[in-house]
Amino acid sequence: MTQLSQQRAEALLGVTRRHFFNDCGVGVGKIALAGLLSGAFRGTAAANPATDPLAARPPHFPGRAKAVIQLFMAGAPSQLELFDHKPALTAMEGKPIPPEVIGGQRYAFIRPDAAVLGPRYPFARHGDCGAELSDMLPHLANVVDDIAIVKSCKTDQFNHAPAQIFMNCGFAQPGRPSLGSWVTYGLGSESDDLPAFVVMSTGGGISGGAACWSSGFLPSVHTGTRFRNAGPPILNVASPAGADARLETETLGLVSTLNRQTLARDGDAEIATRIAAYEMAHRLQTSAPDLMNLGEESPATLACYGCDPAKASFARACLVARRLVERGVRFVTIYHHGWDAHSNVAGNVKNNCAATDQASAALVADLKQRGLLDETLVVWGGEFGRTPMVESSAVLGRSLGRDHHPNAFTMWLAGGGIRGGLTHGRTDDLGFHIVEDEVHVHDLQATILHCLGLDHERLTYRYQGRDFRLTDVHGHVVKDLLA
Repeated sequence: MTQLSQQRAEALLGVTRRHFFNDCGVGVGKIALAGLLSGAFRGTAAANPATDPLAARPPHFPGRAKAVIQLFMAGAPSQLELFDHKPALTAMEGKPIPPEVIGGQRYAFIRPDAAVLGPRYPFARHGDCGAELSDMLPHLANVVDDIAIVKSCKTDQFNHAPAQIFMNCGFAQPGRPSLGSWVTYGLGSESDDLPAFVVMSTGGGISGGAACWSSGFLPSVHTGTRFRNAGPPILNVASPAGADARLETETLGLVSTLNRQTLARDGDAEIATRIAAYEMAHRLQTSAPDLMNLGEESPATLACYGCDPAKASFARACLVARRLVERGVRFVTIYHHGWDAHSNVAGNVKNNCAATDQASAALVADLKQRGLLDETLVVWGGEFGRTPMVESSAVLGRSLGRDHHPNAFTMWLAGGGIRGGLTHGRTDDLGFHIVEDEVHVHDLQATILHCLGLDHERLTYRYQGRDFRLTDVHGHVVKDLLA
């Protein structure tokens, strides 16, 4: 090596990456911005999911559904006023249910010998399938041939908070990952610009709280992102006063570089979560306003949902849910609270159906019209059912209500590999016990995962020395529901 060559080599050895970023004329901020705008960060992650926990992943087998919209009716709708018509209750109204039917079961607020309460609304058959629906569901009647009604659902829990957590997490105590978290853990996301798992709430808060959309022991990037009902959907996404685009992108780029260096050194999944969160926040500055611009929707679409874009409502949330899955979001849950009918079950059902029936049916019809229903699974239901017996308490000011009933309740599913026009399962003449084709909560969860191409027995995560799964050691796919 000549003296000149040796001098050049020594000079190059003295140039660090910091010198390069300072002197190359581009700068780390511009490199970071280019990556954000081109999707390069996520493109790298596709080859190495360890650097992006939300990189899209293949399912265990080809699934019909690519996304899920869960319409969670918190508080537990009365199946006896909506789906499960029991004329025998009318004939027995005011009389106690026979003791042999009760079988020693205890209730939260009523005595086992409480009197029977007949259905408050008439039923009729609808669609080519002839499914029976209450008069309170006139809009759902229009799409009944596209849904599967499951009258034989059963849960292990009879109080709201543990039952809501159980329905969402497969376990009654907080700390386990939710269904949406398991789905994003298994499949990742197809959206670069929006969270993989979005949660909205209408009608008030829910008893189970944030545990219902928690990622539990999974990396926290799989936690549901809560969207607000009005104003900016996510707080603190807009740039603070005095921060221009250059400062923001250069700051983000520097933080990302440092975090990636630490991730490469330590391999901590929570660092990958932080990187993804910062990058998502940057992209949300553009994607969130576009998502919430419901003025793009036609007047006919808004009328179909019964949606006033300026007002927070279940209808608005359903329309936003459709826009989310159009943009590649994997899992959307809408919690509508208010179905806890301990008193005046007739008024409770009427009010809640007025708020939810039109939009629920419109969501199914709209997805179908846009060619999205085949790949979007819609799931409607609460945490348990209501008793055939009446709840009445002068002390609590309750009358003509129904208590919690975990033994039998109704849910419906549509799209995403589910057979439409089907009524599955049957209860006894009093709607008290399941007598045909029981579907436990774990069976329902296994079936939802199956529609997405995920085997509930193989979708596991090792934690504290053992492999956990959503369905624990239970559950089977309800094949009769599948198209």
